[in-house]
Amino acid sequence: MAAPGIDASKLAFVLQYFDTSYIRTPPGMLKVAQLVNALIGFILAELASDRFGSTSNWFGFVSMTGFWVTLILLVFYMLHILEKLLFIPWPQAELGYTALWSVLYFIAGAVAASKGGEEGVLAAAALFGFVGMILYGGDAFLKYKAWKSNAAAYAAGVPPGTTEMGMEVPAEGGISPTSPNANYPAY
Repeated sequence: MAAPGIDASKLAFVLQYFDTSYIRTPPGMLKVAQLVNALIGFILAELASDRFGSTSNWFGFVSMTGFWVTLILLVFYMLHILEKLLFIPWPQAELGYTALWSVLYFIAGAVAASKGGEEGVLAAAALFGFVGMILYGGDAFLKYKAWKSNAAAYAAGVPPGTTEMGMEVPAEGGISPTSPNANYPAY
């Protein structure tokens, strides 16, 4: 039984459209790795003593903002929300976001590394900052390739020949509502 005020048919539609196959794609794996990296880096930065407050606050801002934006994008991909918002150029928007966050993680990692000799947890946070730079840089590279190949941003499709939402998904070469061609747009 659905909660009062919620149309059960619409709820079933949303739950039926939740697609975890995106996590098994390279961009999906990168997003999950970015989330884990941001969370660990944030925890390490917050463990620094108060005299390194500006460094740990900067690192915390970079890691937590990256965490929440990446989590929202991951949910958008898994719920196929990006397919509904076609007026936004998703490959370019994500390219800008991931490139910016790669630079911000480099700065946060460098600042944390400069204080790492005095505070061990900042040295460990610096490592996660540089790992974050690599993860977001790799994601930016995939988004750049998708943008140059003129791919639209779609979540991972279901295998051809299966049924999705009561509709037959066409085999290779056919047009699918979740994947307009055989190439996933983020690689």
